[in-house]
Amino acid sequence: MFEIVKAGGIVMVPLILCSILAAAITLERLWTLRSQRVVPEELVDKVWRWVENRTLSDKQILALQQHSPLGRVLAAGLANRHRDRSLMIEAIEDAGRHVAHELERYLNALGTIAAISPLLGLLGTVTGMIRTFKAITVAGVGNPAAMASGIAEALITTAAGLIIAIPALVAYRYLRGRVDGHVIDMEKESLKLVQAIDRASTLRPASAVEIGVAMSSPSDAQEAVA
Repeated sequence: MFEIVKAGGIVMVPLILCSILAAAITLERLWTLRSQRVVPEELVDKVWRWVENRTLSDKQILALQQHSPLGRVLAAGLANRHRDRSLMIEAIEDAGRHVAHELERYLNALGTIAAISPLLGLLGTVTGMIRTFKAITVAGVGNPAAMASGIAEALITTAAGLIIAIPALVAYRYLRGRVDGHVIDMEKESLKLVQAIDRASTLRPASAVEIGVAMSSPSDAQEAVA
């Protein structure tokens, strides 16, 4: 393996760094974006019981805020439950934007790695062909051994760039999908919370449109990889 890396030339250094970083980001996000951690099911039932039984306290709201990303969103609404409904919804939306941003952490870096790895491989191809033509200039075309190192560098870096880029792109798309799914789930649970508070205070329920827009993932319109 070391001989292959050595034959790839200097471009293999950033390619190896990209592969390590992509693997680290993927594993960290897979662990962080687990459904039970982001949108725990038992949390929603517990909050509903607090609201319906009118047993909610500031201490419970603080614990809820530190519990999970969904807990932060719900806590923002509960902390403003005695204020005007529009202010409560605004607080939920603001918390949702911050939570969505945190869920997307490092994903842009992963998308960038997926985009630049083939370009680094192409750079290695160019440098390898330059070495090949230099060898031809010195030794002529009758000496294949003189050209072998340049050709090997070109092929190895091209292959390495693709080997890194393809899994990184798959991981990026998959993780972005998980973030989007979690954001939608939090929107639904936030709507249910507002409706529960409205029922408890005999106010009319809030509409889904009021909550759903601003909590959408902030970089949905921007794709890091074509």
